[in-house]
Amino acid sequence: MASGSVLGHLKSINGQGLAAPIIVIMMLAMVVIPLPPLMLDMLFTFNIVFGLVVLLVSVYAMRPLDFTVFPTILLIATLLRLALNIASTRVVLLEGHTGSAAAGKVIEAFGDFVIGGNYAVGLVVFAILVIINFVVVTKGAGRVSEVSARFTLDAMPGKQMAIDADLNAGLCSQDEARLRRSEVSQEADFYGSMDGASKFVRGDAIAGILILFINMIGGLLIGIFQHDLAAGVAMKNYTLLTIGDGLVAQIPSLVLSTATAIIVTRVSTSESMSSQVFSQMFNDPRALIVSAVIMGLIGIIPGMPNVAFLTIATIAGGMAYVLHQKQKQVEIVETAPVEIEPRSEQKDLSWDDVHTVDIIGLEVGYGLIPLVDERQGGELMTRIKGVRKKLSQDLGFLIQPVHIRDNLDLSPNTYRISLLGVPMGEAEVQPGQDMAINPGTVYGELVGTPTKDPAFGLEAVWIEPAQRDHAQTLGYTVVDTSTVIATHLSQLLQDNAHELIGHEEVQELIDVLKRSAPKLVDNLMPKVLELGVIVKVLQNLLQERIPIRDLRTIAETLAEQGTRSQDAVILTAHVRISLGRLIVQNIYGMVSELAIMTLHPNLEQILQQSVQGQDGTVRAFEPGMTQMIHSSLREATENQLAKGDPAVLLLSQNLRSFLARMVRHAIPELHVLSYDEVPDDKQLKVIASIGAPQSGLTG
Repeated sequence: MASGSVLGHLKSINGQGLAAPIIVIMMLAMVVIPLPPLMLDMLFTFNIVFGLVVLLVSVYAMRPLDFTVFPTILLIATLLRLALNIASTRVVLLEGHTGSAAAGKVIEAFGDFVIGGNYAVGLVVFAILVIINFVVVTKGAGRVSEVSARFTLDAMPGKQMAIDADLNAGLCSQDEARLRRSEVSQEADFYGSMDGASKFVRGDAIAGILILFINMIGGLLIGIFQHDLAAGVAMKNYTLLTIGDGLVAQIPSLVLSTATAIIVTRVSTSESMSSQVFSQMFNDPRALIVSAVIMGLIGIIPGMPNVAFLTIATIAGGMAYVLHQKQKQVEIVETAPVEIEPRSEQKDLSWDDVHTVDIIGLEVGYGLIPLVDERQGGELMTRIKGVRKKLSQDLGFLIQPVHIRDNLDLSPNTYRISLLGVPMGEAEVQPGQDMAINPGTVYGELVGTPTKDPAFGLEAVWIEPAQRDHAQTLGYTVVDTSTVIATHLSQLLQDNAHELIGHEEVQELIDVLKRSAPKLVDNLMPKVLELGVIVKVLQNLLQERIPIRDLRTIAETLAEQGTRSQDAVILTAHVRISLGRLIVQNIYGMVSELAIMTLHPNLEQILQQSVQGQDGTVRAFEPGMTQMIHSSLREATENQLAKGDPAVLLLSQNLRSFLARMVRHAIPELHVLSYDEVPDDKQLKVIASIGAPQSGLTG
């Protein structure tokens, strides 16, 4: 088995897989093993050709991402060139006393032909090359790489959100969105790598300068003291060899530095660099015309190089004429009549062009984008996941994902929460600051920007993070910006949980219940109730802030009562009775004595005459009585809340549904229960009677 595995791995190795290890071994060999002059000639030639190939690939690439391997190639080329410097230095110092051909024909050619055998000229040429490479090209490319990397990383969240927006708007498919996200990630990785790779080029330029002086000084000392050469002869031999070696290394280095600068300054388009340059620089012939006129005027001035200036002026004028003629031909083509395709061949609209709204949406201004970007330390995504998990556990069904996108129509620090495409909440926050919320009992004031907590409307102050400990000491509740948004989202989802559950979610709940209670589900659906009735019952429960975690009890009650009534309101009342212990526990906790409010018998009798049926249908109702009930209940509720106790109104079953609907939005803190929902082991303590004739409220 082991031998078969080894053979399989050996067969899978191809030439491409061996290329990188071979190059590494070659570089190590050049550092350790002395190379003959012929091998040095081959390697120096290869280094020059390799640099030219990289430069041309950079020029012809349509966009930087078409050459993402460039940072790695830049590193390999730099290491190869440094290894060649070490190998050539060894040969120059060992054999330099024999003459200028000691290190191969390539170094000799650059030492003799390129600089004319004059080492003073060679030093000047080498210094100019180093200045151009190090000061101009390398430094500029390094700065562009640094800025591009920073801006690319900062723009990532916005680009990701734009892709999500296009996907949800139907402007791109899932595959296109996936490809665009991959390109955004690749772009960030590429410019980050280029920021580091530009440091290789900078270090290579510095190393070239140091190697030149080390070789010159070392060669001069070796020639004079070891080989007994005259100082002039030693200076000539070793300096020419060193300068030739330096030029052979600096020219490919300059070529690769230029390639680096081209790559990092490229803009992604569908054209190569040469096409971009020609189309953008020579798109308007007026620039060439003005240049030709100026060159012509300079060319006719006596004493000026007339031939050169007039020749260039003629060439520029000729190019301007050719471009002008081409533009005229393009205008003729554009004004020519265009055949219109028959309407039958045009793509018609389909249902795929109709897009559904997001169930839960969060829009943020551009100033809040760092809060949702985990790479910038944003914690909002984590907080939202925590909110969804907590609400799913508390309510009993899975809260749908929150779709986050940026919205340039919002002010920079504003966010907006929407449910089913309808905005439900909007607020402005201060990134980088904390919100100190006044819970009602604080012992001092804070220096900051006054505001209100968007979730509960409490008085609050925006403070600097350094004031957090001081604010907590004064009794404030201090939360960061991400928590403010997540809390607001949580409160809105709790208040509107009934809108988040539909047929799909209920069917999922039924499927989960069927795994543990298959007979119950088979008896309930579709024999007794349709799915739509069950959905309405669960929505009613959630609207009255009753969790649906105990789905088994809910299903058993519906299976039993569904044979008697199909009315969702009546079925909801029966389910509430079955869940009575849960309802009371959520309000009171573990206490055995329940402090409750009741209706005065006279008011209850009037309401009984006005309401008919178990569903709370109103037959007739005195207009002024609604205001009296609201004011009395609000006063009693405020008294209970001031004492830290829950406000609960207890009445008969047929009145509960009517009064619950009447006070649901006016007095959301008030719980309306029926007598049947209170467990038998609980004791009742009446603390208020609503609607007493004396004052409207007695206690």
